[in-house]
Amino acid sequence: MIIKIAMLVVFFAVIISVGLYCRKKATSVHNFVLGGRSIGPWMSAFSYGTAYFSAVVFIGYAGQFGWRFGISAVWIGLGNAIIGGLLAWIVLGRRTMVMTRHLGSATMPAFFTKRYDCKRMRTAASAIIFIFLIPYTASLYNGLSRLFSMAFGIDFTICIVVMAALTAIYVIAGGYFASSVNDFIQGIIMLAGIIMVVAAVLNVNGGFTASIDALARVQDLEISTTPGAFASFFGPDPVTLLGVVILTSLGAWGLPQMVQRFYAIQSEKAVLKGTVISTLFALVIAGGSYFLGSFGRLFTDVDYVKANGYDSIVPAMLSGFSDALIGFVIVLVFAASMSTLSALVMTSASTFTLDFLKPGFKGKMNEKSQLLTIRIMILFFIVISAAIAMIQYKNSLIFIAQLMGISWGALAGAFLAPFLYGLYWKRATKTAVWCCFIFSTVFMTLNILVRDMFPPLLRSPINAGAFAMILGLLIVPVVSMFTKAPDKPVVDDAFSCFD
Repeated sequence: MIIKIAMLVVFFAVIISVGLYCRKKATSVHNFVLGGRSIGPWMSAFSYGTAYFSAVVFIGYAGQFGWRFGISAVWIGLGNAIIGGLLAWIVLGRRTMVMTRHLGSATMPAFFTKRYDCKRMRTAASAIIFIFLIPYTASLYNGLSRLFSMAFGIDFTICIVVMAALTAIYVIAGGYFASSVNDFIQGIIMLAGIIMVVAAVLNVNGGFTASIDALARVQDLEISTTPGAFASFFGPDPVTLLGVVILTSLGAWGLPQMVQRFYAIQSEKAVLKGTVISTLFALVIAGGSYFLGSFGRLFTDVDYVKANGYDSIVPAMLSGFSDALIGFVIVLVFAASMSTLSALVMTSASTFTLDFLKPGFKGKMNEKSQLLTIRIMILFFIVISAAIAMIQYKNSLIFIAQLMGISWGALAGAFLAPFLYGLYWKRATKTAVWCCFIFSTVFMTLNILVRDMFPPLLRSPINAGAFAMILGLLIVPVVSMFTKAPDKPVVDDAFSCFD
């Protein structure tokens, strides 16, 4: 217990010190929200990766999808690295950095307003972010619950309060720059932790070959009647597996807290370096997490999972390890959760202040007022997400993966296509963007309220979210071709930055 507590105390002391040290760099809205657009490749890449992968992946997704798909769950990690990492940086990185600087937009709603010349988009997009980022933010706390219960035997409420308070301190004090520095530190912890945990899990069953052999002998007739399905190339359910890959990989392209990392990067040269670093980071973290989760059936059984839920699988795998390793894993999960939480609350607070509240004051909010409001909103988002997490945990309303699926589906479904086409295609129209906003948010809301009315394949929030994103990529070009073309001077000005 002393080892575990000591590791946490050191970790907490470091991240708070970083936040307090960076407060002198957060004296303006520009610096607080984007770090002065001066973040280098290493911090940008690690910030992108730590915002991407949280306890939701390590505890929730790795456990649930490793259980359902076996070793084929590793495809999710590979998809995250190649599509969500490498291709996202190649396709979005440079153009996002260049166009957002040219348009003077600090947030995704501001980009939509200036790119499509529609002020109402700013309010609508910020409202969508406000509503649908909260469930995702709440899900981050839940990844810690089982792990802390196993390691410390303490009430989950304490975990929530500690994590919320610490994140609030360093984000409110130091803003984006403090978050980026801490993301780099937390990313190193995550890399080391994943490697150690995977090695320990394989060692329990006699190494990689022996673990695969043992997994091939596992059979769950409720999932598949095929012998060795959990050790096969595509697993027992390739269609659902594809849906998870699409949602968790392509979805990153449309999430405001991810795309905003490209706004703040230092230069085009930094984008190139960041692409390589971010891809390697994702390969280790995502690939390692899903690889770890794929062996969950060797540590638990069906009755245990039915009684305790998918979120209990990874903690059960770790329960027999040494105190030192468990302590390091706890720090790993804390690091993963806090880095993503800081990204989410920064995005929520900045967009809500700059894109929802500020326009309503019609220029009456000065720099000092905006900074104060952003800080207050950060605290508000942290408190409300913590409250939802407590309610969800005590009432067992929904699994982590489903909670995340709802948020990712709505946000990425609404924003991915308008943002992507906005960077590359001059013919995209504001009407098409509105159609994409409305379809995805209504579709995912209905998936929550009347799920039984959906076709069986789309009753899962994960499949529904993937469907919303794919359809959005079709809605924008189709509607654009049948609606009034955008004003040529506005479009030409937006794209002049690439000349």
